[in-house]
Amino acid sequence: MTASGILDPAGASFIGSVPVVVIGAGACGLSAALAANDSGADVLILERDDSAMGTTAMSTGLIPGAGSRFQRERGIDDTPKRFAADIVAKTGGEVDEHVVDYLTRESAPTVEWLADDCRVPLSLVDTFLYPGHSRMRMHGTPNRTGAELMGALQAEIERRQIDILPSAQATGLFADAAGRVHGVRVRRPDGQEEDLGCDSLILACCGFAGDPDLVRRYIPEIAEGTFFGHPGNKGDAIRWGAALGARLADMHAYQGHGGLAWGHGVPILWAHIVLGGIQVNSEARRFSNEARGYSEQAVDILAQTDRIAWSVFDERIHQAMLEFDDYRDALEARCVLSADSEAQLSAITGLPQEALSATLAEVRRMVAGEIADPFGRDFTGVSELAAPYRAVKVTGALFHTQGGLEVDEQARVLREDGSPLPNLFAGGGAARGISGSGCSGYLAGNGLLTATALGRAAGMAAGRGQRG
Repeated sequence: MTASGILDPAGASFIGSVPVVVIGAGACGLSAALAANDSGADVLILERDDSAMGTTAMSTGLIPGAGSRFQRERGIDDTPKRFAADIVAKTGGEVDEHVVDYLTRESAPTVEWLADDCRVPLSLVDTFLYPGHSRMRMHGTPNRTGAELMGALQAEIERRQIDILPSAQATGLFADAAGRVHGVRVRRPDGQEEDLGCDSLILACCGFAGDPDLVRRYIPEIAEGTFFGHPGNKGDAIRWGAALGARLADMHAYQGHGGLAWGHGVPILWAHIVLGGIQVNSEARRFSNEARGYSEQAVDILAQTDRIAWSVFDERIHQAMLEFDDYRDALEARCVLSADSEAQLSAITGLPQEALSATLAEVRRMVAGEIADPFGRDFTGVSELAAPYRAVKVTGALFHTQGGLEVDEQARVLREDGSPLPNLFAGGGAARGISGSGCSGYLAGNGLLTATALGRAAGMAAGRGQRG
């Protein structure tokens, strides 16, 4: 085997062959397998863990869909064109607009396909608007968790009797000089290796956020952030694709998070900021426009003393957050502190009371429109923070990378010259995302959009036996 993990097909000892092999059993891999099954193809999913969870299980499981029937039922007027404009605006235009147009057009059909054909119990999140989205277009399962989304997808996989091989780590690809993949080498927990043949291969094994060397190479600004993602994100798809001549793009892009509860590993949903909460450093001073988005906020927090901040909100926001299972997990972890007054808030957090009171008074004046925020946040439309207060000590985290293999609208992996590799597909974290070139272009839900929509596209194309 070469250092890149590409093997000569002449040295393979295939124990069998499957029309479509999927590497990775997260939302992308399961969506791809279900779509390939829709096309009539036999599918095998390889999963390195003993169960299918992936990065998706660690998320809120929310998927944006523009123009879905769930929106229409709520009277929300939304279109793919408007969604595409939101993405282009958030990324500053540093994005492949052809892929954006495709994904936004497919966003609502993908959500409805998951709900209707795959029996995922989705509904619209209509309680608040995520930063950068001009319409409420997030769809999630009843408890708004990625684990619940994964459970529903797994149930459909089982109902259709699609094969998943757990505890099976893909260690290399068999590919010829033309870039055609002939199969995969798999390592089992006891060290035994098996070679499996395939007609088409879908890379759904996410990105490289779990590889410290690759993180330092491509996104050093977040290298000191806490990694909060699946440990299997080792960059395998990146290495394999690059060795086959694939084009890599937006390798500096990632999703950070400025609300990981310090010492607890529980993400505090950004609704607490959207609804009017703030973040202060250890000096009780605000240090950025928190409402820009949770991704870019991570780096700002890491620049503060001890790489921590305090999220401060109130009872009104607390009640709204109870819709989300992740927030209930935070309450169970006892990382959300309560205070009946500013003095008590200072006492339980250790924040200097005079500075804290001054910050809260300043924010009240911003909400009232008396002064402008020096960081550019627009506080109009939110209510004043008032006792009783809630506070959480947070740090900046790296959730997943957004750069990867360049793909087209059929999720085919593209060479440097733009031509597709013969039978290799990628989606989710393995593929280039739609978040631009850094952290600030990430829109909430776009990770799962590329996972499910590109996974579905890959499955349909691979299932049809398309060769490019």
